[in-house]
Amino acid sequence: MKSWKLAGAFALATMAGAATGQSAPQDTSGLRKVGAEVLFWSQEKRDANFPHMEKIFPGHVVKAGGKVRALPAGKPLPFSDAELDAFIAGQNIAGLIVLQDGKIRLERYARGYGREGRWTSFSVAKSFTSTLVGAAIKDGYIKSVDEPVTKYIPELAGSGYDGVTIAQLLTMTSGVKWNEDYTDAKSDVARMFLEPVPAGEDPTVYYMKKLPRETAPGSKWVYKTGETNLIGVLVMRATKKPLADYLSEEVWRPYGMEQDAFWMIDPSGHEVSGCCLSVSLRDYARMGQLALEGGKGVVPANWFAESTRPHADIGVPGRGYGYQWWTYPEGRFGAQGIFGQTIRVDPKSKTVIAVSAAAEKASDRDYGLARTAFLDKLFAAAAAK
Repeated sequence: MKSWKLAGAFALATMAGAATGQSAPQDTSGLRKVGAEVLFWSQEKRDANFPHMEKIFPGHVVKAGGKVRALPAGKPLPFSDAELDAFIAGQNIAGLIVLQDGKIRLERYARGYGREGRWTSFSVAKSFTSTLVGAAIKDGYIKSVDEPVTKYIPELAGSGYDGVTIAQLLTMTSGVKWNEDYTDAKSDVARMFLEPVPAGEDPTVYYMKKLPRETAPGSKWVYKTGETNLIGVLVMRATKKPLADYLSEEVWRPYGMEQDAFWMIDPSGHEVSGCCLSVSLRDYARMGQLALEGGKGVVPANWFAESTRPHADIGVPGRGYGYQWWTYPEGRFGAQGIFGQTIRVDPKSKTVIAVSAAAEKASDRDYGLARTAFLDKLFAAAAAK
């Protein structure tokens, strides 16, 4: 299987190399070194750094409001403690929570993590960015996902993105050629933030506009972290607001997230929308609950129904890709990031599971299969009430 499961990691690594952030260090060589090592941190460093990325990388704060959406205690989930402990240990889980009907049926922490902390998202952030597109449509900043990307990012005119719609960006079916191979130093995802950018140009747009067309728009799915970064640029252009501020206004405050979040920034000082949010476990679960409930008042009425259905075939039986959400059998959907970060939702049983982890490898097929099998057991336990 291709290495698309590594989504966001090298975006994080390359972003660190040139990021200036609010403190704007004169020499970024130290940050570059740290960023390049993210994929290869020791277990000790993952445990230490994943809950404290703001100490290493520059970023913006997503402010929470004063009113917190309650997550009351529900009936404890009937599940074997021994099996649960084995899963937490075997998958290097730091936090695991199960909501059903908006109530907490299971909540566990490990690896020195706790309810008051935040944990990095990696590519789970993509689903948050998608939600901001829905919010911008609801607010009238964007008319429709059928609009051309070039309407909001005119610098892409004459590039491989001519004729590409917002929907095709969201589903990663633009037809633009892209290499997301993290073992190749010359891949697009590795080079995206490393090339010099002329003053005044957005680094994502500057790189993406040089990419050639590979197939007709809408005809082929290819995982592209760079395109989620383009979505972030598009939302910023449409709303004229930083993504952290807009996420605070549209989701964090009105929905009642419990804690501030942290969002890393790219060399231009803009949030890296393809990854790099740090969020508390309960707030990850609230995001899944928001999607499950349909996001009334946050996004248009049908936004999440459309976002979480399969639009693109990813070549894995029973699975697909929506608007920056993965789709699974049984009508389930979710957000996924490397090193085990997960939000998984089962609409049938009205259950949300969120996982924060520090897996030994960024991406591992056996690890992913074991995680899904265990989550399926949790869903079954919840469905049995």
